[in-house]
Amino acid sequence: MAAVKRARLPIAIWGARGHALVLSDFLSQAGYRVIAFFDNDAEAKSPVKGVPIHHGERGFARWKASAKRLGPVAFAVAIGGDRGRDRLEIQERLIDAGMRAATLIHPDAIVARSATLGDGSQILAGSIVGPGACLGAGTIVNTAASVDHECVLGDGVHIAPGAVLAGCVRVGRCAFIGAGAIVLPRISIGDDACVGAGAVVTKNVAPRTVVVGNPAAPLRRARLSDARSR
Repeated sequence: MAAVKRARLPIAIWGARGHALVLSDFLSQAGYRVIAFFDNDAEAKSPVKGVPIHHGERGFARWKASAKRLGPVAFAVAIGGDRGRDRLEIQERLIDAGMRAATLIHPDAIVARSATLGDGSQILAGSIVGPGACLGAGTIVNTAASVDHECVLGDGVHIAPGAVLAGCVRVGRCAFIGAGAIVLPRISIGDDACVGAGAVVTKNVAPRTVVVGNPAAPLRRARLSDARSR
């Protein structure tokens, strides 16, 4: 008897830059069909041939009015970097508009059965989420990153490519852990903190603090963009 082919669920993506391309690459494998992109930049172009892009709130409103016939549509927010607050704000707005935040797991990622993923989480290629880990809404575990056992990540957290959180790490709301950084066991990272690329965190990091280096130390009057560039 021939297998029944399941219809792919429609999904819209807010954001049309590199992160949108990363998501689009595996969404069909995750059971979705991208039907629209949105971006506040009027110059942004669709990253996927044949999929339309709509600009700003007006573009979204026009699309939403015309998409009623589609029924429920899922969405993903393709905004990376240290913009967790932007990601959560857009996610909230789209939920209020009647859409559903998709929790996306790349087929090559490993997620423990006892892990908990918040709405709108994105677990990308080669990444690992260990047993007992708890991820808040709108979190990103980027390419080849590792979140070990019993870690707790607040809403809007982004773990950049290749970063490693050892066991029982706590990461506050909208914090950013840079590419290749290492956070040792039982460390706490405060809300809106930024760990620079390649840093090794051996002590707790206060909220709204930028740390860099090995061992990681705070930067004075630093901007988040400074840490990301290191």
